[in-house]
Amino acid sequence: MKVLNKETDYAVRALISLGMKPDGWVSAKVISGEQAIPYQFLRRILQELIRSGLVESKEGAGGGVRLGKNPAEIGVAEVIEIFQGKVQISECMFRKQLCSNRANCVLRHEIMRIERMVSSEFAKVTIGKLIDDLKAVEAMKG
Repeated sequence: MKVLNKETDYAVRALISLGMKPDGWVSAKVISGEQAIPYQFLRRILQELIRSGLVESKEGAGGGVRLGKNPAEIGVAEVIEIFQGKVQISECMFRKQLCSNRANCVLRHEIMRIERMVSSEFAKVTIGKLIDDLKAVEAMKG
């Protein structure tokens, strides 16, 4: 079971990278190199983050991308939703198509409860918190 796909993982890493450089515009090439994210893949991810308002872009010399919001206001749950939709634990189709076992499914309500709980926990994790955690780990090493 995957909770996070590669796009979401890369998006979170790119947002952390941008959050670590709050004073200016950063090129996608720099983020790609720092985070070992394939450049063309990162560009598509950044376009989606720009569309969602989490990232801003500026063309030309001295341009690049930067966070469009305070990192403490960007929840991982929001990033997951952009790239994957709502957190889903089960592949069962009772959400979009009527499942033939829907009325008798004993797991349905438990699955929904667990999904709400996972979403709630991800909502508590912000890019700002991840940056703080990363800085704390780096301080312990250094």
